[in-house]
Amino acid sequence: MFLRSKTILPGFGLSFGISLLSLSLLVFLPFAMLVYSTVGIGWDKFWQTILQEQVISAISLTLKMSLFAVLTNCIFGTMIAWVIVRYHFPFKSLINAIVDLPFALPTAVTGIALATLYSPNGWIGQWFNFKIAFTPIGIWIALVVVSLPFIVRTVQPVLEDLSVELEEAGATLGANSWTIFYRIILPELLPALIMGAGMAFARATGEYGSVIFIAGNIPNVSEILPVIITAKLEMFDTQGASAVALFMLLISFVILFVFNVAQWFFSRRLGAKV
Repeated sequence: MFLRSKTILPGFGLSFGISLLSLSLLVFLPFAMLVYSTVGIGWDKFWQTILQEQVISAISLTLKMSLFAVLTNCIFGTMIAWVIVRYHFPFKSLINAIVDLPFALPTAVTGIALATLYSPNGWIGQWFNFKIAFTPIGIWIALVVVSLPFIVRTVQPVLEDLSVELEEAGATLGANSWTIFYRIILPELLPALIMGAGMAFARATGEYGSVIFIAGNIPNVSEILPVIITAKLEMFDTQGASAVALFMLLISFVILFVFNVAQWFFSRRLGAKV
């Protein structure tokens, strides 16, 4: 009675049981152990760890750079998706494949490449009269690179399904390019764009490999939250690392919840208009 259509998968009970077991082993149990190891230190020690000046600075920097990276990708990622979908040009398939390169490359390789390019004597960094690598600007660049595919790949299918006739009808009625984008294209893109931004933000807040090489890791200046966790583990402060990791997990949950609520709201609003 739970099925709305026929399926080739096993019955509901077996499928549900396998899904629940997989979810528990892969997601729930690791998080439960993280909570268990953190609760053991007590709430006073937990907040004492979180409210350290170095940790607060890392949290602020991580969230700020992640937000800037997502906002950047919302603009340029949407533009890249638009070009891939709407235009035909040589090497289009190559450009489309390059978008997924941050998924394929190990994050450490990405970090080393970026540090080489943007260091003071790098191919790109040498042309600027200020430092890019080993500063928060370098962190922003790394987060832009690793989170770009999330925006492009969530927006691209919507653009492919978006009827060009709607834009032509708007132009026929006298609407300019900005009005067509704002009143016709953007409402269709918004739910997918919000979901892509949520996934990109969650990825950026937890990114480590690509940032570690270009950040500089200077306390209270260019040190991100995952570096704090790694540093505590290296000092055998497992409980302190667990406390910071749990706080980071709570931040990610809140972010994803907000983005999911926003996506649901705009999807429902769009459906009501249709």
